[in-house]
Amino acid sequence: MSAGRGETPDVPPPQVILSRRLNLLLDAAEEKRGTAVTFREVREELADRGISMSRARWFYMKDGTRAFVTDKKMLTAICDIFGVDPSYLLDMDSETIPETIQARLEFVRALRHARVQALAARTLADVSPETLKVITEFLKRDMAAGVDVATRTASSGNEDERREEP
Repeated sequence: MSAGRGETPDVPPPQVILSRRLNLLLDAAEEKRGTAVTFREVREELADRGISMSRARWFYMKDGTRAFVTDKKMLTAICDIFGVDPSYLLDMDSETIPETIQARLEFVRALRHARVQALAARTLADVSPETLKVITEFLKRDMAAGVDVATRTASSGNEDERREEP
């Protein structure tokens, strides 16, 4: 990625950081309650706090597209909804993930890993040892490169939410 105006090559723009943080909040909340948090729920919680949000704004905040949202009142309210310190969404320079979010994400990764192992044991029972070795090497290479397949796909689970009626 080439650096844009005022950006360094290794640091994503603030709207991308905000997007990642929002998605971590959503993933952790989904793990806690067992279902995805919908836009409608967020909008209603914000409305109870006297804040309005359009569907478009919510999705571009979640996707990291368009302008960086700096509305302190809104970001603070979102943190309140998810039970984290407001600095999590207000301080884009901090790399600290709230302990509650970090613990839930690690739990989700462990659950997904266990599910993958169980699925693999069932579906790959008749696969040759050579094929299993190739699959294992591929997975190890992904993990060594720092790619967490569970995290990479975690945000894609909310696609149905995009089709929800306003």
